[in-house]
Amino acid sequence: MRSYCAVYVDAGYLLASAATRITGTSLRGGVAIAYPAMIESVIAQAEADSGLPLLRVHWYDSANGHGGTPDSLQETIGMLPRLKLRLGRMSPGGEQKGVDLRIGLDLATHGRNRIADVMYLVSGDDDLTEAVEEAQGHGSQVILLVAPNRHGLAHAVSRNLQRAADGIVVIDPITVDKTVRPRRRQAAASAAQAPSALPVAAKPAASEVLPSPALLAGRRMTIGTAPQPASTMVYSSSTGATPVNHYEISPELDQTIDEVARGVVDTWRETVADADLRQVRADRPYIPQDLDRTLLLDLSSRTGVYEIDERTRHVLRERFWTVLDGKPAHPATN
Repeated sequence: MRSYCAVYVDAGYLLASAATRITGTSLRGGVAIAYPAMIESVIAQAEADSGLPLLRVHWYDSANGHGGTPDSLQETIGMLPRLKLRLGRMSPGGEQKGVDLRIGLDLATHGRNRIADVMYLVSGDDDLTEAVEEAQGHGSQVILLVAPNRHGLAHAVSRNLQRAADGIVVIDPITVDKTVRPRRRQAAASAAQAPSALPVAAKPAASEVLPSPALLAGRRMTIGTAPQPASTMVYSSSTGATPVNHYEISPELDQTIDEVARGVVDTWRETVADADLRQVRADRPYIPQDLDRTLLLDLSSRTGVYEIDERTRHVLRERFWTVLDGKPAHPATN
């Protein structure tokens, strides 16, 4: 029987990481991507690395269409040759569900049936470690094919996953640089017309290996260990309520929060119409879920801290409004 390689792409991870390399923030919609060129480059790298022809690319994402169906962008991606679209669902809270499970089941099943001799997993999610080991147990090699950060190093890959895999290969940074660009208002309109350059996702960049966007999006995070007094009044994007107490944070963390908020706001403002901007301000203090999630992911990546406590979240969300209003930041320390 002929030998093949196969590629398993966690789209949330790849798109978020690629966008972070280009824009510095994980805001989905902050970049436009030439999908055919990107996918062909990934295929070529997998074939060259393995010395085997590709069986197919498995593309995993959350269904963005009505009722769990693919949206027009996902329909276009699904029509690309040698690519199978595998969709999970989006929860009412804006978190993807079922994507990791589909990846894990496919890795285990395809390994058991020896569908491919070499499997390339484009993800950094620790939750896939056991699935990798299951596929290996049936004789398949599983190699991580991971996104590059701004330094060309592996971006956001769990150390447990690295230990389990048979190797780690970084996607050629040129692939990202040539197929991903910042999305601007004019570009957003033209991108919707052209299947070769379509809107997309993002995530933080750092030279240090950090948890994947998919993993972080599904978990709560903590910066700081003990309750502290406070200095800034902030709003919760989930409840709209203000916290009772103020508290202090370090100048370093305060600066990082400011940089994260400015990065997200600046990238987002380049992609939306004035009417959308007015609507977000009108809905204050509620922050749209995609923006709120991006703020948390970017702060986690910048600090290398897995769990962000509620009070730090409040400061981060308050800083979002401060930056959006064009006001100078007031340090949250005394």
